[in-house]
Amino acid sequence: MEVLRSLRYSLYLIFHPFDGFWDLKHEKRGNLKTALIIVAMVGVTFILRRQLTGFILNEVKLRELNVIVEILSIVVPFFLWCVANWCLTTLMDGEGSFKDIVITSAYALVPLVLINIPLIVFSNIITLEEAAFYVFFDILSIVWAGLLLFLGTSVVHQYSLGKTFLTCICVVIGMGLIIFIALLFFSLLQQMFSFFYTIYKEIALRL
Repeated sequence: MEVLRSLRYSLYLIFHPFDGFWDLKHEKRGNLKTALIIVAMVGVTFILRRQLTGFILNEVKLRELNVIVEILSIVVPFFLWCVANWCLTTLMDGEGSFKDIVITSAYALVPLVLINIPLIVFSNIITLEEAAFYVFFDILSIVWAGLLLFLGTSVVHQYSLGKTFLTCICVVIGMGLIIFIALLFFSLLQQMFSFFYTIYKEIALRL
């Protein structure tokens, strides 16, 4: 029941973001469990969109569709955003905890589910001439979620709009840095493994 109440509250939040995000944090109207469910719903929505969107608008080759990759393409950027957000706002006097950031960011993604599920059905009954409506609502879902993410960051950290804008830019840069460091780390591990494996083969051949 608590999860259902929280999911219903998300519908209020997306239309009343300032009051919604404030109550989400201070009145505990949301919770981590519901936040993770919303992220999972976004992942499922994008998988269904890849598979079921009408052929006129769907350029995805279903044989090449990898469900795990599709899920990671949602989950990884989401948690990268949360981690980079927490790291930066901790240094910039942000008032939101990591849990607050995860919950706020997840609730901001609700429009992606709310709009894209009907769009999947719509894409199967429209003609090519009507595709502009599909594109419009597709862009609307992204802009709406992005705006909610921006306002949620502002409310949860008690930032001005100017500082929030600067923070969001820094968070995106921080995400890039995290990806770069992670790739560098795995590249180093691969080289170390290759080095020790080569030594092992040399020793094995000499024995």
